[in-house]
Amino acid sequence: MDHSTHRAGTAQDHTALASGHDHSGHDHGGHDHGGHAHGATWATAMKATLHCLTGCAIGEILGMVIGTALMWGNVATMVLAITLAFVFGYSFTLVAVVRAGLSLKAAVKVALAADTVSIAVMELVDNAIIALTPGALDAHLTDGLFWYALLGGFAVAFALTTPVNKWMIGRGRGHAVVHAHH
Repeated sequence: MDHSTHRAGTAQDHTALASGHDHSGHDHGGHDHGGHAHGATWATAMKATLHCLTGCAIGEILGMVIGTALMWGNVATMVLAITLAFVFGYSFTLVAVVRAGLSLKAAVKVALAADTVSIAVMELVDNAIIALTPGALDAHLTDGLFWYALLGGFAVAFALTTPVNKWMIGRGRGHAVVHAHH
């Protein structure tokens, strides 16, 4: 796919792409962006979800480890873990689109547009599973239950977030915004 026209475009062009407006001046390598054919295959959705899950998992595990090591309460630890999940989730996209030539301001807009819903669904599902798993909130880092609940939450979150990402990509939203810059 030839994305050279995207890299050569102005920041205004990239902002227009991030907001879902005016695709007419861009070569999309044969994809019909006038309809809903944004490469919304299950494979594309799974890759987008895995990308998101990677950043979320790093942030969430780091937050859980820090909160638990500092003997914070459950609420403070979960807030830290969720915050770091968003930070790391956004940062993966941010780095990729800055490398593709976007300004930091345009890259932030793309990352917010691409990842917010995906990260939010993932965090909601994964933290609900942890909260609803008996004993998981009181488990320590050395307990198998802590890791089973956390990793099980990630697996279920992946399974439930993938269809959300497929739906969004099919409508030119979510990770479809990022794919315009690769």
